[in-house]
Amino acid sequence: MEQGFPLIGSKFPEMKVTTTHGEIDLPAGMAGKWFVLFSHPADYTPVCTTEFVAFQKRYDEFKALNCELIGLSIDQVFSHIKWVDWIKETLDVEIQFPIIADDMGLVAQKMGMIHPGKGSNTVRAVFIADDKGIVRIIFYYPQELGRNIDEILRAIKGMQTSDANGVAIPAGWPNNELIGEGVIIPPAKDIKTAREREKQYENFDWWFCHRKL
Repeated sequence: MEQGFPLIGSKFPEMKVTTTHGEIDLPAGMAGKWFVLFSHPADYTPVCTTEFVAFQKRYDEFKALNCELIGLSIDQVFSHIKWVDWIKETLDVEIQFPIIADDMGLVAQKMGMIHPGKGSNTVRAVFIADDKGIVRIIFYYPQELGRNIDEILRAIKGMQTSDANGVAIPAGWPNNELIGEGVIIPPAKDIKTAREREKQYENFDWWFCHRKL
């Protein structure tokens, strides 16, 4: 089967998924909310366990951004339930977000999550969709490298800030080496606007204007 996945700016594919919280229609079931769909290679694996704990530890921060979490792997729902129980009993962390049981691999195939050299296990993919069901960010990590959950949070905060203010977000924001917590004004498209922006905003040049929020 040919693999593929939605592109940034495209509508999240419609699908009905079986999860540890019951069936969910995506993206309709998340209407009005941002959501993060992230895949992991398999239940009962060390790196994946550290990731799930890290996601759960920050779950309230995601909720504060009107964002839900959804995990996924090619495991049966029974495996997910037992693994979640193990995490609670052994690590004292209760996983509160749903995990998709993609035991037939249909969702993973549709989203391009299968690495051809890694058998049936999914790579560490992250799809971030906005409250209109549009894919805004895609991250892909190899099986060997656990994700930085703080970066996923930063990315969502950055996109929401960009949307709300019509600005661009610099590297490492809100701790950028050049402009700190400032944001970038989109470049002017004509000479008149360029001259006005040099007077209106702090800048390094007409094409690099910035401001505080």
